[in-house]
Amino acid sequence: MGAGHAHKLYRHGHSPVHRLPPHCKLAAVFCFVVVVVSTPREAVWAFAAYAALLGAVAAAARVSPGFVLRRLVIEVPFVAFAFLMPFVVPGEQTQLLGVSVSVPGLWDAWNVLAKGTLGVAASVLLAATTELRALLLGLQRLKLPPLLVQIASFMIRYGDVITDEMRRMSIARRSRGFEARGVRHWGVLAKSAGALFIRSYERGERVHLAMVSRGYAGSMPVIDEVTATRAQWSSAAALPLTALLICLLGWTL
Repeated sequence: MGAGHAHKLYRHGHSPVHRLPPHCKLAAVFCFVVVVVSTPREAVWAFAAYAALLGAVAAAARVSPGFVLRRLVIEVPFVAFAFLMPFVVPGEQTQLLGVSVSVPGLWDAWNVLAKGTLGVAASVLLAATTELRALLLGLQRLKLPPLLVQIASFMIRYGDVITDEMRRMSIARRSRGFEARGVRHWGVLAKSAGALFIRSYERGERVHLAMVSRGYAGSMPVIDEVTATRAQWSSAAALPLTALLICLLGWTL
């Protein structure tokens, strides 16, 4: 997998959550999200319990609530969509703050907001406690198709390279007095995007030839063999198993 690439979501630490093997954390988060999605939307208390579980994980990982809340901004488009649902979903009407809204639409909006927010928060905690390289090794350990793991690995490796190329092209345009201020400048930006695509494609070919010349045969070597003990699996399973108990209570109560 090569050298690690730091990302803005990761927070270096030595907490019990940080020390868990990446494939344990990936499996735990996946199962947690599946349980949350399976919870009936009417069990409002269950979603509060899920949030408390994630809060406990954040406390154990020493990740501040402010950090998680700031990263939840990524779900703003879903929030906007959810706010529209009470006005567009047909069904029984009720009054909310003097406005007539749909009761099924309110439940649908709550369903999207609650489950989406919990899923994003769980993903943020996973990213905050696991390096990108470790995530790739975890996916490999979980037997994800090797081609998908390689694609993700190359995206991480060369995303920064393409970003730097975009930055250099932007500096070159500004040094020549260009500033995009309206529609008339879209042509220049389109040509820049085309040039970036060609440069990226050519760089990809050069990288592939270099890899083939060094013995690349369609698969990347596994540098680290990540293993997990039974105790580590048990620790990781605590989150989804507790969530599953809450989900079952939500269906029965």
